[in-house]
Amino acid sequence: MRVKSDPADWISIRNRKLTAQSEPKIDAERGLRIAQQREAATREILQAISRSRDHYGLVFDMILENATRLCDAPLASLFLVNENRTYLDLVRYSNGTQQGFVDFFRNEPLELRTEAAETSRAVIEKVIIQIEDVRAGRLYEERVPQRVHAVEVEGIRTGLIVPLVSGDVGIGALVLWRREVKPFGETSVELVKTFAEQAVIAVENVRQFEALESLNGELESRVESQVKEIERMGRLKRFLSPAVADAVVSSGDDRLLSSHRALIAVMFCDIRGFTTFCETSEPEEAIEVLQVYHEEMGKLINEHGAGVDHRWGDGIMIIFNDPLPCDDPAASALKLSVAMRERMAELCAEWRKLGHRLGFGIGISLGYATVGVVGSADRYEYTASGTAVNTASRLCDEAADGEILLSPRAYRAVENLAVVEPAGEFMLKGIQIPLEVVRLIRLKDAETPPDAA
Repeated sequence: MRVKSDPADWISIRNRKLTAQSEPKIDAERGLRIAQQREAATREILQAISRSRDHYGLVFDMILENATRLCDAPLASLFLVNENRTYLDLVRYSNGTQQGFVDFFRNEPLELRTEAAETSRAVIEKVIIQIEDVRAGRLYEERVPQRVHAVEVEGIRTGLIVPLVSGDVGIGALVLWRREVKPFGETSVELVKTFAEQAVIAVENVRQFEALESLNGELESRVESQVKEIERMGRLKRFLSPAVADAVVSSGDDRLLSSHRALIAVMFCDIRGFTTFCETSEPEEAIEVLQVYHEEMGKLINEHGAGVDHRWGDGIMIIFNDPLPCDDPAASALKLSVAMRERMAELCAEWRKLGHRLGFGIGISLGYATVGVVGSADRYEYTASGTAVNTASRLCDEAADGEILLSPRAYRAVENLAVVEPAGEFMLKGIQIPLEVVRLIRLKDAETPPDAA
């Protein structure tokens, strides 16, 4: 039995056809009255369906009330197949049904097997079954408790079982009972088929509504989760590079940001002559220089996979190997420093045409430091502290325009990559012993032997 596309029209047509039939034969006036009652009932049920999209209880009650009244059947019940398709659950029953009858089906639901009961077979095979005399049936003869109770307590004798079919699948059954041996006539069977089809419409409406509600809930949850991730990403990107922020969010592990010790390469750089430039130029000119400087250096920092960078005025601090590890942090810092020096040489040449005499210096060190998030709820920063950080900062202060100064440990880590020259022995503030510092001339060519100068 398939659900029609326009229920109101075909139900009305069916009811008009039933006007010409009788059970038994009745006069035309009474037949018309009954047909009108049946059409009114189906119309009322359809209206209830349109109002009850989130629950089918009201519709089922209306179907059972009209079925018992119009089909001369004092008892009616409605079953639905459970989610696992193993049982038929009693979901609704007509007024007047004794509680003991209901309890039997609630405590021992019908198994969905053809041999279990006529109701199960009707659902599985999608056929209408009429039991003319329940007492003469196999289940009563075998003294099945539900059937014995139905006959001996409820007084049931004749039954009509009409399956609820959605698509090509039985999903339940509408069952009517009479307390006398009186088979249901064709008009009653047709009317109950109509009610069964309306029950299917109600069930499908509710299931579609529930599916939509579930989908909406899932979408809302996803949107909420995405909004939280976007907000979290925004906070992280205030002190992490986009690549690192993405990695932290993807991993879902904020422990990457907790305070810890790590071997890092640290690089400091700033603009030479910037203080004097600010004192002698217009504020708009200083801001424009800074804007271009940070934009161009930021591009290079991201291209070379730096973990964290901090910027203040014309100064930049860059960390490699934390919070994300890299294979060779000192080499990564060295390559970035060369790229920055080359780009800054171009920028300084352009600024010199405008009368701005500016330069650029870099200091690089390698060593262990304490790294992690510091700050309060309204402002966090991911930073590092320790001798390695202090060393890079002091080397940057000492670097002249175009110079890249390396600490001894940083140079040892990249000596196969770099052509250097001694810069001298430096006694740096905060460092207890003097350091032999080297000045980077250039990177070695790929084909240059490791021991070549």
